[in-house]
Amino acid sequence: MSLDVSPALLEKAERGEVDEQEFVDCVRTSLPYAWEMISSLVVQLKVDGGEFADNQVPPPSEKERGQLLRALASDAIRGALQRHFGVRLAFQNCHRVAVFPVDPAVDEGYRTFTSVRSQLLNQSPELRDC
Repeated sequence: MSLDVSPALLEKAERGEVDEQEFVDCVRTSLPYAWEMISSLVVQLKVDGGEFADNQVPPPSEKERGQLLRALASDAIRGALQRHFGVRLAFQNCHRVAVFPVDPAVDEGYRTFTSVRSQLLNQSPELRDC
């Protein structure tokens, strides 16, 4: 299961009345490792500036890796996180998450990060089964 959905939120979804902030809160509590990673990268980007901030440290266990995969593989979750934090998210391998500002000035850096070439250059034998 990707998210721990409360009965009240599930009932709202069944009626069609889902508030995005309630969904974001569900993501935050269901996927705490992914939430903390993205939150800390957003802070790092704001403090350090630059084109993007990224994580290159593998998660401590498969549980945390699974949280990142669930958060970034779901269009709904990824989109809600991007809107909530006001960033664009990029993802390579099983742990390299990057946050980019929503700014046309960094579009080229975003395209480079998400390119086939960058994906290939970011491979290593240690990441084969991640």
